[in-house]
Amino acid sequence: MRFGIFVHQNKRETSQMKKSSILGIVVIAIALSVIIATYGSASRYGTFADARKTNNELHVIGSLDKSKPLYYDAHKNANYFSFYLKDTIGNVSKVFVDGAEPQDFERSDKVVIVGKMEKNEFHASSINLKCPSKYKQDKLDSTYTYPVKTSSI
Repeated sequence: MRFGIFVHQNKRETSQMKKSSILGIVVIAIALSVIIATYGSASRYGTFADARKTNNELHVIGSLDKSKPLYYDAHKNANYFSFYLKDTIGNVSKVFVDGAEPQDFERSDKVVIVGKMEKNEFHASSINLKCPSKYKQDKLDSTYTYPVKTSSI
């Protein structure tokens, strides 16, 4: 009889151990899934050359190329904006945005665009601007006027 009681208690302990092991494996699997999902959607930064090599969205940091035209005509299409951006290594590309021109766009020091390269043009889904410091206010080139295409109404 004593042997039978010992076996019965041992089965309970084994059953509890199996449940805790399974629970531990499930927790580890969930943690790994979260880590992989976070890594897969992590922001990636690059240049226009990198954007040409991938089909994934990429963040490109650059500055506005003031020698080329900026186009935004709210009367013709309020959700179309294009400009030329020079990335961190000097490559210049035309950028299209489905949206309006951001306020103070011409005054920004740096521009971060997020999107994909389609053919030789970058199609941005969002634009983030790094505006100049208020302490650099005197150094801004406020005399430059961008050549903008306009349409008659």
